[in-house]
This record gives sequence, structure tokens and C-alpha cells, in this order.
Amino acid sequence: MLKYSLRRILGMIPMLLLISIVVFTLAKLMPGDSFSGEIDPNNTDPKYIEAMREKLGYNDPIYVQYYHWISDFAQGEFGKSSRYKMPVSDVIGERLPNTIFLGLTSLLITYILAFFMGSYAGRKPHTLGDNIIGGANYLGLSIPSFVAAVFAIYFFSFQLNIFPSNGSVDITVTEGTFEYWLSRIHHVVLPALILGLLSTASYTQFLRNDIIENSRKDFVRTARAKGTKDSKIYNVHILRNSIIPLVTFLGFDIAALVGGAIITESIFTYPGIGQLFIDSVSNRDYPILMTLTMMFSFLTLFGNLIADILYGVVDPRIRLD
Repeated sequence: MLKYSLRRILGMIPMLLLISIVVFTLAKLMPGDSFSGEIDPNNTDPKYIEAMREKLGYNDPIYVQYYHWISDFAQGEFGKSSRYKMPVSDVIGERLPNTIFLGLTSLLITYILAFFMGSYAGRKPHTLGDNIIGGANYLGLSIPSFVAAVFAIYFFSFQLNIFPSNGSVDITVTEGTFEYWLSRIHHVVLPALILGLLSTASYTQFLRNDIIENSRKDFVRTARAKGTKDSKIYNVHILRNSIIPLVTFLGFDIAALVGGAIITESIFTYPGIGQLFIDSVSNRDYPILMTLTMMFSFLTLFGNLIADILYGVVDPRIRLD
């Protein structure tokens, strides 16, 4: 397992280098450049503009610009935001805790709902409760996240006034107080529900089907023949075996949550890195755009690595050496 993990980590390096070339090329091919955000807009002197281009390296050949960018990136120097006029690491550092909080909350919602609904539907298949859960799951799978988010804001924020429609915290509360954290939870519940429900549907169906499949296996028949109680058969023998594969999905969730957060945060005006990514595209803030794209790519590779490792850990039959 250790050799496999090291091999996968080393294999990520050339993949990230290839991604960095693609990201840099696409940034250069996009209309405009971040140079307009680096100069004084009131100074239109051609000599000043030319001096700034030379100073910032915009006159260098493309491969030299790439080398400077990737070497600085490897050292944690992500450049300066052309919009916020501050280091990119500081801008992302302000937004990242909100996205992590949103992601963890949605994961919690996903696994709790999937566990209860999936285990109930799997234990009592083809009943009214199973059909209701199945219908709700197919409805959740068929509705795009942005449509669900818009409807959720309309009903729960504007009509019922239960949850706020935007922001991450009430501006009137003092940071660090009990009311502050209550306000943060209050603001994150609705976007987390939308983000989490998308995964809940597929996880519930997976758990239901796996429980039904396991309940037909020989070890369950043997347990029943020995007179073991049904509750013990389901809770100890079947449910334990069915939950294990769900753990391996955690790695894939990391990448999926980041992708989903881009849409969800934008609709809810939630100040995380997903909303920051959309803003950087519309404002042509290339340093932030390139850094976030590299970060999302790394998280995708890292999530796949975690999923593979967890699969080997939870299932001893899998040997990844």
C-alpha cells in the first residue's frame, strides 16, 4: 500500500505539470490580460506603460513567462490579484474557510440522509416508504443544482423567510461570539442542503441496492438458519458490509464538492472560492483564475488518490502493491 501511494503521488507531478501548461496556455489565449490591472489607470504615458510591461515580464518570450510563473507557483508565490491589489494567497485564504465549512456541512448532510434513507429502503424494499424514497431520489438526480438552488431561495428565503438568501454571516453580529457561529450555521444550511442532496440521491440508491444484494447472500441465509434475530443480521452483518464501499466515495466527494460549490456559491452569493472563481473569470483576474484552476486540478487528483487508498484500506481483499 505504501509503495502504491508513493507511486501515485509521484505520478501526480507530471500530470500537474501538464495541467499547468494547459492552464497557462488557455490564460494567454483568453482575450485581454492582467496587465491592465497592474498599471495606474490615470497614467497613459506610453513610456510608463512600456516600462511596466518590461518590469512585469510581459515582453518576455512565452516559455520564459511560463517558467517564471510555474517556478514562483511551486514556491507558493501565486502573484498579485489585479482586482483586489493584494497577494492571491491572501485573497484565497479569506474565502477558503467558507468553502471548507460549506463542503463539510454538505458532506455531513449527505452521509446522514443517505444512511437513514438507504438502510430503510434496503431493509424494506418494494414498500410504500421505499417507493417514496426512490421517487425522491430520482427527482433529486433529475433536477440541476442551479434550478434547485433558485427554487430553494424563492421558497425558503423569500416566501417562508426561514433561511437567508445570500452571504455567510449576519454583519450585525460580533465575530467569535455564540451568535456569530449560529449565524454562520444559519447561512450555510440552505446552500449545503442543495450541494449535499445531489450526492444523497445516488448514495441512497447505492446503499439500498447493496443491502438488498447482501441480504440474499449465503452468510445471511446461514445466520437466519441459526436463528439469529433479523435486527442483528441487518445491523451487524449486512449494514456493515454495505457501508464500507460508501467510505471510498469520500475521495471523489472532494472534487465533486469543489465543482458543485462553484455553481452553488455563485447562486447563493456565498463568499467562497467557488464564487471567487466566477468573479475572477468575469474580471479577467488571471493570477487568481490560474491559481484556483491549479488548485481544483490538484484536489481532483488528490481525491482520486484518497479514494483508491481508502478502497484498499476498507477491503483487505484489494492488494494495490
